[in-house]
Amino acid sequence: MGRMGAQNSNGFDGRHDKSSGPSVALFVTCLVDLYRPSVAFSALSLLGRAGCAVAVPEVQTCCGQPAFNSGDRKTTEAIVRRFLPEFMKYDYVVLPSGSCAGMFRKHLPDLFEDDEVMAEQARSLAAKSYELTSFLVDVMGFDEVQSGFRGRVTYHDSCAGLRELTVKAQPRRLMASVPGLKLVEMADCEECCGFGGTFCVKYPEISTRMVDNKIGNIERSGAETILAGDLGCLLSIAGRLKRQGSPIKVRHVVEVLAEPATRPAIGEKD
Repeated sequence: MGRMGAQNSNGFDGRHDKSSGPSVALFVTCLVDLYRPSVAFSALSLLGRAGCAVAVPEVQTCCGQPAFNSGDRKTTEAIVRRFLPEFMKYDYVVLPSGSCAGMFRKHLPDLFEDDEVMAEQARSLAAKSYELTSFLVDVMGFDEVQSGFRGRVTYHDSCAGLRELTVKAQPRRLMASVPGLKLVEMADCEECCGFGGTFCVKYPEISTRMVDNKIGNIERSGAETILAGDLGCLLSIAGRLKRQGSPIKVRHVVEVLAEPATRPAIGEKD
Protein backbone atom coordinates (compact mmCIF):
# COMPACT_ATOMS: atom_id res chain seq x y z
CA MET A 1 0.00 0.00 0.00
CA GLY A 2 1.05 3.63 -0.52
CA ARG A 3 0.46 6.51 1.90
CA MET A 4 -1.77 4.43 4.13
CA GLY A 5 1.03 1.86 4.40
CA ALA A 6 3.52 4.58 5.23
CA GLN A 7 1.30 5.74 8.07
CA ASN A 8 0.97 2.14 9.25
CA SER A 9 4.74 2.01 9.69
CA ASN A 10 4.52 5.05 11.96
CA GLY A 11 2.33 3.44 14.56
CA PHE A 12 -0.67 1.73 12.97
CA ASP A 13 -0.13 -2.04 13.17
CA GLY A 14 -3.03 -3.18 10.98
CA ARG A 15 -5.48 -3.52 13.91
CA HIS A 16 -7.72 -0.72 15.04
CA ASP A 17 -9.94 -2.29 17.64
CA LYS A 18 -9.71 -5.38 19.86
CA SER A 19 -13.49 -5.70 20.07
CA SER A 20 -15.12 -9.09 20.39
CA GLY A 21 -17.50 -8.06 17.61
CA PRO A 22 -17.31 -9.29 14.02
CA SER A 23 -13.92 -9.30 12.31
CA VAL A 24 -13.86 -6.74 9.52
CA ALA A 25 -11.22 -6.22 6.86
CA LEU A 26 -11.09 -2.65 5.55
CA PHE A 27 -10.33 -2.49 1.83
CA VAL A 28 -8.88 1.01 1.66
CA THR A 29 -9.11 1.45 -2.17
CA CYS A 30 -6.44 2.93 -4.43
CA LEU A 31 -7.73 6.49 -4.51
CA VAL A 32 -8.11 6.70 -0.73
CA ASP A 33 -4.65 5.24 -0.17
CA LEU A 34 -2.94 7.55 -2.63
CA TYR A 35 -4.97 10.78 -2.39
CA ARG A 36 -6.98 10.88 0.85
CA PRO A 37 -5.80 8.39 3.51
CA SER A 38 -7.73 10.36 6.13
CA VAL A 39 -10.85 8.68 4.70
CA ALA A 40 -9.46 5.30 5.72
CA PHE A 41 -8.69 6.45 9.23
CA SER A 42 -12.17 7.92 9.56
CA ALA A 43 -13.58 4.59 8.38
CA LEU A 44 -11.49 2.75 10.97
CA SER A 45 -12.82 5.04 13.68
CA LEU A 46 -16.46 4.50 12.72
CA LEU A 47 -16.08 0.73 12.42
CA GLY A 48 -14.39 0.59 15.82
CA ARG A 49 -17.18 2.62 17.42
CA ALA A 50 -19.71 0.23 15.87
CA GLY A 51 -18.07 -2.65 17.78
CA CYS A 52 -16.05 -4.25 15.01
CA ALA A 53 -12.60 -5.80 15.28
CA VAL A 54 -10.95 -4.13 12.31
CA ALA A 55 -7.89 -5.03 10.28
CA VAL A 56 -6.24 -3.51 7.21
CA PRO A 57 -4.57 -6.39 5.33
CA GLU A 58 -1.45 -5.03 3.63
CA VAL A 59 -1.74 -7.47 0.72
CA GLN A 60 -4.42 -5.26 -0.86
CA THR A 61 -3.73 -2.97 -3.79
CA CYS A 62 -6.51 -2.38 -6.35
CA CYS A 63 -9.93 -4.03 -6.45
CA GLY A 64 -9.40 -4.73 -10.16
CA GLN A 65 -12.17 -2.46 -11.40
CA PRO A 66 -10.17 -0.35 -13.93
CA ALA A 67 -8.88 -3.47 -15.68
CA PHE A 68 -12.29 -5.16 -15.52
CA ASN A 69 -14.10 -2.15 -16.98
CA SER A 70 -11.53 -2.02 -19.79
CA GLY A 71 -12.18 -5.65 -20.68
CA ASP A 72 -8.86 -6.95 -19.34
CA ARG A 73 -10.07 -10.02 -17.44
CA LYS A 74 -6.59 -11.59 -17.26
CA THR A 75 -5.19 -8.66 -15.28
CA THR A 76 -8.34 -8.46 -13.17
CA GLU A 77 -8.06 -12.12 -12.21
CA ALA A 78 -4.38 -11.71 -11.33
CA ILE A 79 -5.16 -8.76 -9.04
CA VAL A 80 -8.02 -10.56 -7.30
CA ARG A 81 -6.02 -13.78 -6.86
CA ARG A 82 -3.47 -11.82 -4.88
CA PHE A 83 -5.80 -10.44 -2.21
CA LEU A 84 -8.75 -12.83 -2.18
CA PRO A 85 -7.32 -15.59 0.12
CA GLU A 86 -6.36 -13.04 2.80
CA PHE A 87 -9.74 -11.32 2.83
CA MET A 88 -11.55 -14.63 3.06
CA LYS A 89 -10.33 -14.88 6.67
CA TYR A 90 -12.70 -12.15 7.90
CA ASP A 91 -16.40 -12.08 8.69
CA TYR A 92 -16.91 -9.01 6.50
CA VAL A 93 -15.06 -6.82 4.03
CA VAL A 94 -15.94 -3.12 4.07
CA LEU A 95 -15.02 -0.47 1.50
CA PRO A 96 -15.41 3.34 1.75
CA SER A 97 -16.46 3.43 -1.90
CA GLY A 98 -19.66 2.40 -3.63
CA SER A 99 -17.73 1.90 -6.85
CA CYS A 100 -15.18 -0.57 -5.42
CA ALA A 101 -17.83 -2.25 -3.27
CA GLY A 102 -19.90 -2.69 -6.42
CA MET A 103 -16.92 -4.39 -8.04
CA PHE A 104 -16.72 -6.81 -5.12
CA ARG A 105 -20.42 -7.60 -4.84
CA LYS A 106 -21.53 -7.55 -8.46
CA HIS A 107 -18.52 -8.50 -10.58
CA LEU A 108 -16.18 -10.76 -8.58
CA PRO A 109 -18.70 -13.64 -8.86
CA ASP A 110 -18.33 -13.51 -12.67
CA LEU A 111 -14.57 -14.09 -12.62
CA PHE A 112 -12.69 -17.40 -12.74
CA GLU A 113 -14.98 -19.26 -15.13
CA ASP A 114 -12.31 -21.98 -15.51
CA ASP A 115 -11.37 -22.27 -11.83
CA GLU A 116 -14.28 -23.41 -9.66
CA VAL A 117 -12.30 -23.19 -6.40
CA MET A 118 -11.44 -19.53 -6.99
CA ALA A 119 -14.93 -18.88 -8.35
CA GLU A 120 -16.51 -20.17 -5.14
CA GLN A 121 -14.18 -18.02 -3.03
CA ALA A 122 -15.03 -14.99 -5.16
CA ARG A 123 -18.74 -15.60 -4.67
CA SER A 124 -18.24 -16.01 -0.93
CA LEU A 125 -16.20 -12.80 -0.69
CA ALA A 126 -18.81 -10.90 -2.71
CA ALA A 127 -21.58 -11.98 -0.35
CA LYS A 128 -19.83 -10.53 2.71
CA SER A 129 -18.57 -7.29 1.15
CA TYR A 130 -20.28 -3.97 1.85
CA GLU A 131 -20.01 -0.25 1.19
CA LEU A 132 -19.19 1.43 4.51
CA THR A 133 -22.39 3.36 5.28
CA SER A 134 -24.50 0.41 4.20
CA PHE A 135 -22.53 -1.90 6.48
CA LEU A 136 -22.85 0.41 9.48
CA VAL A 137 -26.61 0.90 9.09
CA ASP A 138 -27.84 -2.33 7.49
CA VAL A 139 -25.54 -4.88 9.13
CA MET A 140 -24.39 -3.35 12.41
CA GLY A 141 -27.52 -1.31 13.14
CA PHE A 142 -25.23 1.62 13.90
CA ASP A 143 -26.99 4.83 12.93
CA GLU A 144 -25.95 7.39 15.54
CA VAL A 145 -22.47 8.89 15.27
CA GLN A 146 -20.62 11.25 17.57
CA SER A 147 -19.27 14.10 15.47
CA GLY A 148 -18.64 17.75 16.12
CA PHE A 149 -19.16 18.73 12.49
CA ARG A 150 -21.28 21.80 11.86
CA GLY A 151 -22.48 23.26 8.59
CA ARG A 152 -24.83 23.08 5.62
CA VAL A 153 -24.05 20.19 3.28
CA THR A 154 -25.48 18.64 0.16
CA TYR A 155 -24.96 15.06 -0.96
CA HIS A 156 -24.08 13.53 -4.32
CA ASP A 157 -25.28 9.96 -4.89
CA SER A 158 -22.55 8.22 -6.85
CA CYS A 159 -23.66 6.00 -9.73
CA ALA A 160 -22.22 2.66 -8.59
CA GLY A 161 -23.25 2.96 -4.97
CA LEU A 162 -26.78 4.01 -5.88
CA ARG A 163 -27.49 1.79 -8.86
CA GLU A 164 -25.49 -1.33 -8.05
CA LEU A 165 -25.88 -1.35 -4.26
CA THR A 166 -28.95 0.86 -3.56
CA VAL A 167 -26.92 3.04 -1.20
CA LYS A 168 -28.97 6.19 -0.64
CA ALA A 169 -30.85 6.21 2.66
CA GLN A 170 -27.91 4.91 4.71
CA PRO A 171 -25.56 7.92 4.50
CA ARG A 172 -28.50 10.25 5.04
CA ARG A 173 -29.56 8.33 8.14
CA LEU A 174 -26.06 8.69 9.58
CA MET A 175 -25.88 12.38 8.67
CA ALA A 176 -29.24 12.98 10.37
CA SER A 177 -27.67 11.90 13.67
CA VAL A 178 -25.12 14.75 13.60
CA PRO A 179 -26.77 17.69 15.42
CA GLY A 180 -24.72 20.41 13.73
CA LEU A 181 -25.12 19.05 10.20
CA LYS A 182 -27.92 20.42 8.04
CA LEU A 183 -28.54 18.50 4.81
CA VAL A 184 -29.97 20.50 1.92
CA GLU A 185 -30.74 18.29 -1.06
CA MET A 186 -29.61 19.60 -4.43
CA ALA A 187 -31.53 19.11 -7.65
CA ASP A 188 -30.70 15.93 -9.57
CA CYS A 189 -28.59 14.54 -6.74
CA GLU A 190 -28.71 11.10 -8.40
CA GLU A 191 -27.29 12.24 -11.75
CA CYS A 192 -23.72 11.30 -12.68
CA CYS A 193 -20.96 13.82 -11.97
CA GLY A 194 -19.17 12.89 -15.20
CA PHE A 195 -16.16 11.14 -13.66
CA GLY A 196 -16.92 7.49 -14.45
CA GLY A 197 -13.33 6.26 -14.13
CA THR A 198 -11.86 6.19 -17.64
CA PHE A 199 -15.02 7.82 -19.04
CA CYS A 200 -13.68 11.28 -18.18
CA VAL A 201 -10.49 10.50 -20.14
CA LYS A 202 -12.24 9.01 -23.16
CA TYR A 203 -14.95 11.69 -23.36
CA PRO A 204 -13.54 14.85 -21.73
CA GLU A 205 -16.01 17.29 -23.29
CA ILE A 206 -19.04 15.29 -22.15
CA SER A 207 -17.48 14.74 -18.72
CA THR A 208 -16.82 18.46 -18.29
CA ARG A 209 -20.40 19.34 -19.22
CA MET A 210 -21.71 16.80 -16.71
CA VAL A 211 -19.55 18.00 -13.84
CA ASP A 212 -20.46 21.62 -14.64
CA ASN A 213 -24.15 20.67 -14.40
CA LYS A 214 -23.46 19.00 -11.06
CA ILE A 215 -21.59 22.02 -9.73
CA GLY A 216 -24.43 24.31 -10.77
CA ASN A 217 -26.82 22.22 -8.68
CA ILE A 218 -24.41 22.20 -5.75
CA GLU A 219 -24.12 25.98 -5.81
CA ARG A 220 -27.87 26.52 -6.09
CA SER A 221 -28.45 24.35 -3.03
CA GLY A 222 -26.76 26.94 -0.83
CA ALA A 223 -24.59 24.29 0.82
CA GLU A 224 -21.14 25.12 2.13
CA THR A 225 -19.85 21.56 1.65
CA ILE A 226 -20.49 18.82 -0.88
CA LEU A 227 -20.30 15.24 0.42
CA ALA A 228 -20.27 11.88 -1.34
CA GLY A 229 -19.22 8.30 -0.72
CA ASP A 230 -16.85 7.86 -3.66
CA LEU A 231 -13.50 9.61 -3.81
CA GLY A 232 -13.37 9.48 -7.61
CA CYS A 233 -16.50 11.65 -7.83
CA LEU A 234 -15.17 13.96 -5.12
CA LEU A 235 -11.78 14.47 -6.80
CA SER A 236 -13.51 15.34 -10.07
CA ILE A 237 -15.93 17.75 -8.41
CA ALA A 238 -13.20 19.33 -6.25
CA GLY A 239 -10.95 19.90 -9.25
CA ARG A 240 -13.68 21.66 -11.20
CA LEU A 241 -14.76 23.77 -8.23
CA LYS A 242 -11.17 24.89 -7.69
CA ARG A 243 -10.77 25.84 -11.34
CA GLN A 244 -13.87 28.00 -11.04
CA GLY A 245 -12.66 29.62 -7.82
CA SER A 246 -15.57 28.32 -5.74
CA PRO A 247 -15.32 28.42 -1.92
CA ILE A 248 -17.45 25.25 -1.55
CA LYS A 249 -15.61 22.54 0.36
CA VAL A 250 -15.45 18.92 -0.75
CA ARG A 251 -15.27 16.01 1.69
CA HIS A 252 -15.94 12.28 1.84
CA VAL A 253 -19.02 11.66 3.97
CA VAL A 254 -17.16 9.44 6.46
CA GLU A 255 -14.86 12.33 7.33
CA VAL A 256 -17.68 14.46 8.69
CA LEU A 257 -19.31 11.48 10.40
CA ALA A 258 -16.14 10.57 12.26
CA GLU A 259 -14.79 13.99 13.26
CA PRO A 260 -15.43 17.74 13.26
CA ALA A 261 -13.58 17.96 9.88
CA THR A 262 -10.88 20.39 10.96
CA ARG A 263 -8.34 19.21 8.38
CA PRO A 264 -8.24 20.81 4.92
CA ALA A 265 -10.96 19.75 2.50
CA ILE A 266 -10.18 17.83 -0.68
CA GLY A 267 -8.20 20.02 -3.06
CA GLU A 268 -6.98 22.38 -0.33
CA LYS A 269 -3.37 22.63 0.81
CA ASP A 270 -2.57 20.32 3.72
